[in-house]
Amino acid sequence: ILTHPDYIDGNPDLIKPKKLLNPVKASKSHQELHRELLMNHKRGLGVESKPELQRVLEHRRRNQLIRQKKEEEEAKKLQSPFEKELLKRHQRLDQVELKKEQEKQEDHAPEFIKVKENLRRT
Repeated sequence: ILTHPDYIDGNPDLIKPKKLLNPVKASKSHQELHRELLMNHKRGLGVESKPELQRVLEHRRRNQLIRQKKEEEEAKKLQSPFEKELLKRHQRLDQVELKKEQEKQEDHAPEFIKVKENLRRT
């Protein structure tokens, strides 16, 4: 047994409910996608088929990523142990230089900033 809603009686004092909008269907991107799917269906194209330009661009991107990975692997293989050690030492020297520059900048700072930093450390 179902009860009948009050708004069917035609009482003018009651506010009649409105159907809620689906935010997904109301979005412009969803409408454009739906329109494109309908057009493709009318033309007889499958959903899986992509425009030729898009396929070519994806193929190029894929090939470019594969080439980059191969180049990186070759570069790693070509590095001798001596070159790796030189690279490590160069990185250490850069870190030491950065620390020295930071210390110089701290020396130019006012006294109250130095005291504040010392308080933070303790």
